[in-house]
Amino acid sequence: MFFRPLAAASFAMALALPAQALDLSQMTDEERQIFREEVRAYLMDNPQVIMDAVQVLEQRQAAAQAQADLSLVSDNAEDIFNDGFSFVGGNPDGDITLVEFLDYRCGFCKRAHGEVAKLLETDGNIRLIVKEFPILGEQSLLASRFTIATKQIAGSEAYKNISDAVMEMSGEVSIRTLRRMASTFGLDAEAIEAHMESEAVTDEIRRTRALAQRLQITGTPTFVLQDELVRGFLPFDEMQALVDEKRG
Repeated sequence: MFFRPLAAASFAMALALPAQALDLSQMTDEERQIFREEVRAYLMDNPQVIMDAVQVLEQRQAAAQAQADLSLVSDNAEDIFNDGFSFVGGNPDGDITLVEFLDYRCGFCKRAHGEVAKLLETDGNIRLIVKEFPILGEQSLLASRFTIATKQIAGSEAYKNISDAVMEMSGEVSIRTLRRMASTFGLDAEAIEAHMESEAVTDEIRRTRALAQRLQITGTPTFVLQDELVRGFLPFDEMQALVDEKRG
């Protein structure tokens, strides 16, 4: 039973050393085969080692992604926080800025909508920036064109009313339902509809998509909280914890 403790020790040393420090090419074919069998036997006897290694790998990958995201936000800060066209809500003078990339057909965006509203109401010192990022088909694009056209035609207050209503609605999105919704807020639905396909609306969507691509955003909701990218849905308490962390 000479090879088992020797191979186990070699395996432990292999995990602790740089990859180039273990040179299997220096072994004979017989030694290499025995080593492989002993490594397999060790892992079968100690499967937790594999899980531990996977956990370490995931932690390293997450840390690397977080560091890369910091650079992405820093490199694109002007377009993220001061593009000149995105809706700004909450407290415009807040000490914390939260940016949300959303799609009106996204189920997690609908869930996040109430959580973000609660955060703004509870905290009172957060600046919210909304970026329309329709990626879930024609109904998503239709909804975004209508809400953006509303903002450009009727202003920020009208946009917020329509945006909230579209996010909270269930069922299919159609121009008929959007027209009816606009009318309930006393808006000129015909003027908004006529503006939906304008270059101004198209350009806003195009610029946001280009920004999302640079930030490597592939899903919604995605948030930028100060200098940090947060990919995916977060409940209120986790968002508030992040805000508190950013305040130090």
